[in-house]
Amino acid sequence: MKQFNLVVIVILLCSNIILAQHKGNYNQITQDISRQNILTAGNAAIYNPTVQQQINKVLHPSNVLTVDVKALQNVSATTYTAIFNLSQIGPTAEKTNSLMKQRIDSIKMRLNANGISQKNMAIDVISFVPVYEVEVTKKLFSKTYTEVPKGFKLQQNIHIQFKKTSQFETILEACAKSEVYNLVKVDYFIENIQDVYKNLQDELLKLIEEKKTYYNILGFDLSEYNIAIADDKYCYFPKDFYQSYQAYNSVSFEALKKDKGITSAQKQTSYYYQPLTYESYDVVINPSILEPVVQIGMNIKLIYTPKPKEKEETITKTEIDHKYYVISPNGTIDVKELNTKK
Repeated sequence: MKQFNLVVIVILLCSNIILAQHKGNYNQITQDISRQNILTAGNAAIYNPTVQQQINKVLHPSNVLTVDVKALQNVSATTYTAIFNLSQIGPTAEKTNSLMKQRIDSIKMRLNANGISQKNMAIDVISFVPVYEVEVTKKLFSKTYTEVPKGFKLQQNIHIQFKKTSQFETILEACAKSEVYNLVKVDYFIENIQDVYKNLQDELLKLIEEKKTYYNILGFDLSEYNIAIADDKYCYFPKDFYQSYQAYNSVSFEALKKDKGITSAQKQTSYYYQPLTYESYDVVINPSILEPVVQIGMNIKLIYTPKPKEKEETITKTEIDHKYYVISPNGTIDVKELNTKK
């Protein structure tokens, strides 16, 4: 029986380890999930309180109709541009420029051998300035400190354009062999962005027609409504969505081996790509992505409000009843009413 209990415990521990592997490390430092904090609904465990709020959300009926549709498209970049910074010092201006040229020519030669030609590279000169040092002059009763030029410092950026992410490893290797390690950034470019917006617009118009048909089936005649509209579009690049986290554990294993107590180790900062999530979108084009992409979105919101009903004007007609009398010409008082209604 004890052996059976031991097997069950081992299986449970293994299950927890497997689940932790799928969970990842990125939010480990922000929360520690305990069994007491888990909300339960029936036999299913629900931790996220947002889910509970959505399930128990109270709907408030209204005669104002809202059509709010959102679309997102993940677009792979057509071209990329990597920018590296180079810094070179030398005793003279000519020597400094010559040393910099040798490094850049070395990069161009290695990249050209791997299919990236010189027309896909550009040089951007940032600065070229003299470098000064302080020279101490000793006199009999004093010292003087004077700045004198000792050399020159040249700083340039090299822009390298490529079309496939697999080429980036070759670029890094070529730059590293020329002692260039400072990667400034990588820009993403896409062609015909208007075609992407047009595609999103077409998808949203289809959704709007489906919503209008849905409301018509429910008995709403949209011709009896006034319409207000708002729309928006946006474009986000991968650089906008990198987040960081630090490792949860910070214990030095070397201290444990030497039996000297627990020593805190420096936590490594890691970065990961976290694109826009899809829960708020009605349409997502190219949802499955393997590498960082450009995310382009469009929103359209329509509000239908009932047209005010026209009030019937009440016209009050006043009739004047005229009476006519005939008096005899001889002046007698005998007055007779003339009946004109016949």
